[in-house]
Amino acid sequence: MLKSKAKWNFTNIEDDAIHWMDNLHHLSPVIQELLLQRGITTEDAASKFLAPDLSDLHNPDGLLSMDKATRRVHQAIEQQDKILVFGDYDADGVSSTTVLLKALQELGATCDFYIPNRFTEGYGPNEQAFRQAFEEGYRLIITVDTGIAAIHEAKIAKELGIDLIITDHHEIQEELPDCYAIIHPKCSPDYKFQELAGVGVAFKFAESLLGYFPNHLLAFAAIGTIADLVPLVNENRILAYYGLKALTATDNYGLKALKAVCKIEGEVTEEDVGFLIGPRINAVGRLQDADMAVHLLMTENKQLAQEMAEEINAINQERQQIVSRIVKEAEQMVDNTDNQGVIIVAKEGWNEGVLGIVASKLVRKFDRPAIVLAIKPDSGVAKGSARSIPAFDLFQNCMTIKQLFSSFGGHSQAAGMTIQLDQLSAVQSALDELIQSKLTEEDFKQVIHVSQTITIPEISEELIHEINQLAPFGMDNPKPVFHIKNLPTQARQIGSMKNHLKLQFKEENTVLDGIGFGMGELYDYLTPHTEINVVGELGINEWNGIRKPQMMIQDLSIAEWQLFDHRGKRNVNKLNFMEFEDDFLIVRNGNQQSFDDAIPQITYQCNLEQLQEVETLFIYDLPNELTALKQLIQMTKPTNIHVCYYVEDSTYLRAFPTREEFKWLYALLMKQREIDLKQAISGIMQSRGWNKDKVLFMLNVFHELEFALIDNGMLRLQAKPLKQDLQSSMIYQDRLQQAEIEKILYYSSYEELRKWFTEECMDYLGRPKEELSYGL
Repeated sequence: MLKSKAKWNFTNIEDDAIHWMDNLHHLSPVIQELLLQRGITTEDAASKFLAPDLSDLHNPDGLLSMDKATRRVHQAIEQQDKILVFGDYDADGVSSTTVLLKALQELGATCDFYIPNRFTEGYGPNEQAFRQAFEEGYRLIITVDTGIAAIHEAKIAKELGIDLIITDHHEIQEELPDCYAIIHPKCSPDYKFQELAGVGVAFKFAESLLGYFPNHLLAFAAIGTIADLVPLVNENRILAYYGLKALTATDNYGLKALKAVCKIEGEVTEEDVGFLIGPRINAVGRLQDADMAVHLLMTENKQLAQEMAEEINAINQERQQIVSRIVKEAEQMVDNTDNQGVIIVAKEGWNEGVLGIVASKLVRKFDRPAIVLAIKPDSGVAKGSARSIPAFDLFQNCMTIKQLFSSFGGHSQAAGMTIQLDQLSAVQSALDELIQSKLTEEDFKQVIHVSQTITIPEISEELIHEINQLAPFGMDNPKPVFHIKNLPTQARQIGSMKNHLKLQFKEENTVLDGIGFGMGELYDYLTPHTEINVVGELGINEWNGIRKPQMMIQDLSIAEWQLFDHRGKRNVNKLNFMEFEDDFLIVRNGNQQSFDDAIPQITYQCNLEQLQEVETLFIYDLPNELTALKQLIQMTKPTNIHVCYYVEDSTYLRAFPTREEFKWLYALLMKQREIDLKQAISGIMQSRGWNKDKVLFMLNVFHELEFALIDNGMLRLQAKPLKQDLQSSMIYQDRLQQAEIEKILYYSSYEELRKWFTEECMDYLGRPKEELSYGL
């Protein structure tokens, strides 16, 4: 039995919600259910979801203050006033800046942009930047993807005589900035969609400014919308859907150069944006200022675009190296502590720009919330980022101890903070107490939301094509995860380091490969003739012109008991027992050499009443009686059994004397009455071709049954022995029994041994006999 690493939550839908699907017979039942899971409960909604239409986008005028802001910008353009676009340093901020800049330039505006430096200025508008803009002659500043919390900066702008237009999408605070205009979906109660990304709001503003729908800006809208992880539904879905098409066919030199360094060819997908394009744009703002990323998207020079894209790619590679180094150092810090609550690691010299990525990696590895901080010894503070697990609301819990932070902000799963160094231990203790009081052991596990169980024959290219109609996938529209329960026909480790797992399933005429990246170590936990539960995403693998379905495995489990066969291996003592934590037990015979005293072990002769249940049992020696093994297993109730014994001198393989051979030897003794064993044994061996063991065994049986007496190397036949059957001899019976034990436990096939354990020892599993022998 193998437990899954994550908690699998299967999505359920109400039976009465299915009736409306009767009109969609052209869709497979799988797709129908996936639509229902997304809350799509009408035929019209299904059609709109599967075929997004730009005409379904809402009118920008529905956003509060849109008309006022548009008039002010047109006024500035007419008067040739300088306009400053103030953006943010992430992919959403960069794409928002680009969208608005391109719209303003198209209208003939005198404009430029400003993005604060993450390290010297921090997040959002700041007073110094506004004062500098004023000195440079700017009287209109438009923020994109930032500014909704800039209370002080708005006040400064007003004092300076700068009109400030804020376009943003972040959470509204208790107080709104006092500025010329705010364009924000959540400040517009009548606007029908509240979850636009920063670039979505900027796109709406650009549409209002231009007076027509700006198709040429859709590619940038897709980048910010997908990279910022906003819900990919409603307007966001439409913008991302058409934006990806625009990215695929773009003539923008910067985007084409960026695609080239990312090695993106053909159709651009949301995964290309999320894992290739977005991280490269983000990398610039993480390690330096984000200006280069904006210049890349704005340039009209092909050669310059190629040079900037290559430089950005190099910055991203540097970012990856920095992340890798910090992750390694942070993991070592975690390994060296006994803390089982919230992870807090801090070190001087860590790059602030990548600490959120590091925290995410720690969460995935250790299944615990992680706070990663860079220590600033000059100011006596530690500054960084945090990520959490689904069961622990980071924002709410940190807010209960907000007095321990110098600054704090974020949401349930991510946050940023500054902490005084002398408060670190207090924060650690407080968060540990909170998490341990609120969460159970199960709550710490990662969660995989499983869409549905599917059979191998249901999987085809056609089905996967249907599933892809639900793309682009993202927040609130996750890529479906499917569950399969089947017997793998093949299992092997792949990759140069053997760190990946490949499974193959075959049922009827359908073959499905499953790839589990980074799951190579699970190969040793698989056993023959054992069904595996796997969950993962379906896709198409294309190699040398051959296309076939494939599952990208996210997790796996085995629900039935497992038999691991190490019989006959001399180096089996090298098994790493520490992998099994404390829930294992080793069985040895009393006369065998024991392992280290720290390793839990028992003998067949122990007091069975004192035994406790264990998950894994290692059987290192054959028992003297099968009943002893049966009783031991029934008391410990293992779900995994490792048979590790090695038979050097096999009883089963020795020739067992026949009754006729016993008669011949007895007749020989009767002729001589008394013999010298040393001389007689050698003669018997030569004349009959028997080995010494066989001769001694037969003589010992005669001795035990008192047919003969052995004394001082001499054997004398009894004159009138009692009549006894050979099988009444304990020596005779012990040898028969030992041979039978070896036959069942050592010389049997894997299938035979598994069946014997199942039927003879494991009735505590409570399964009927027909099911016990399944697959044997």
